[in-house]
Amino acid sequence: MRPAGAASNDRLIRNLVYVWTAQNVWLVLSSILRLDLYVSIYSLTYWRIAAFLWMGLVATGLILIIARIALRKSNEWLLSANLLTLSSLLYACCYINFAAFIASYNVDHAAEITGNSLEIDVSYLRQLGPPAFPAIDRLLAATPQNRLCAYDMERGEDFCLSATRAGDELAFREAAANWRSWSVRNWRMLRYLDTQALVSTQHGVAPPTERDNAASYSGRR
Repeated sequence: MRPAGAASNDRLIRNLVYVWTAQNVWLVLSSILRLDLYVSIYSLTYWRIAAFLWMGLVATGLILIIARIALRKSNEWLLSANLLTLSSLLYACCYINFAAFIASYNVDHAAEITGNSLEIDVSYLRQLGPPAFPAIDRLLAATPQNRLCAYDMERGEDFCLSATRAGDELAFREAAANWRSWSVRNWRMLRYLDTQALVSTQHGVAPPTERDNAASYSGRR
């Protein structure tokens, strides 16, 4: 399909290439829809976001192939367009807090909140780290009678989210106190935590404490 080649000037071949490429675009879009349905049932993870982004790149690359043929551009143009698309995506991802996004999505769609789907993966939620604090707080506020216990495979211990929340925050504050760990995201998270602490104090609510995680989990089982 070189711009000056015989195949490029053959209408039948051009139309067949358009149909073949459009079919592949449709297959990618259907895969994205299937993944979206899967996520709506089994929650969101880093790898599933990566799959969304990858399939989006594939669909864009296929559309660029159609554009390259229709506009009679060179292969160098196609390569440059794909590199620009990839670079733009990587640059945009630098400004997205994926951990916070995943935590917020999973909490908002959890069975504990909506009554549908599966129960939230408490262990994975905690592994997302400090960016998940706002989502965890919403979950704890919405389920005050549920201690949300699970087994942490990374730490090799049972835990209850309602009991570990304060300890995780303390560990984050201690790490963030070092000026070398300063970042805009950490600064914003500290502002959020300070605001939450102020609200709790004004309403006379004591912050949660670490207590009997393993015992509580064992009793729940």
